[in-house]
Amino acid sequence: MRDLNYQLKRLCRDNRDGSYGTQVQRERMLTLIANQLHDVGYRRMNAQSLRPKHIEALTQLWLQSGVSAGTMKNRMSTIRWWARKVNKQNVVARSNDHYGLPRRQYVTSASKATSIEDNQLKRITDPYVHMSLKLQEAFGLRREEAIKIQPNLADKSALLWLKPSWTKGGREREIPIRTMEQRELLNRARQLAGKGSLIPSHKTYVQQLRLYEGQCIRAGLSRMHGLRHAYAQKRFEELTGFKAPTAGGPTRNALSTDQRALDKEARAVISNELGHNRIAVTRVYLGS
Repeated sequence: MRDLNYQLKRLCRDNRDGSYGTQVQRERMLTLIANQLHDVGYRRMNAQSLRPKHIEALTQLWLQSGVSAGTMKNRMSTIRWWARKVNKQNVVARSNDHYGLPRRQYVTSASKATSIEDNQLKRITDPYVHMSLKLQEAFGLRREEAIKIQPNLADKSALLWLKPSWTKGGREREIPIRTMEQRELLNRARQLAGKGSLIPSHKTYVQQLRLYEGQCIRAGLSRMHGLRHAYAQKRFEELTGFKAPTAGGPTRNALSTDQRALDKEARAVISNELGHNRIAVTRVYLGS
């Protein structure tokens, strides 16, 4: 293994920031970046030798290869993480605009909302996977959150609290418990998990994740992230009184002044409930 690849792997193992999924993705991305640097001619690098010229070479390679704006943004975030860990923050420009990288577009016109049919749910034989899917649907949780959640700890009576170690980016958040269906589901989740999580005590997260994936495939379920889209669209209609653009509702240009105010307030609420810190991201779920 080349020095840079080895040292970046060690850097990841010694700095376990964020959720398990984030750590895995970061290590994979840094391996790719190390390989790309080697391919463009930088073959005697180590983790400490990061320079502006290396980032310029990478960004030019990505632009020439047609890498999507979102992927480039994620790779730049990973490079900045690397730079911070080796005390080389100043070698990376603060803005991606410096490298001529396009900005990610969050607007969508097609709904990506999905649901779970009863006949599909009946094919989920593992009670923990079954419950994780129901919590994703009811609270708009990410897959990892719905597996790692400890219902007894998360239940705060009127709120569902998500611990930082369960979430993407390590950001805790609260989701209101608004309906009797949510309350009854959470009660069942607490009964199933006891004082633990929705990972059985004899399994690791990775083992439960693989079981989740296998059960979904056998049940004909895919793109379960779409449950978050469905949650966002349902919440939008609850908060505003009209449907989101992706669900067949009016676009922002067609809204009255009062409706635009409601639209903005609802997007801020939904952004927080989904675990994002920018309203702009809601365009992916709701349209514009």
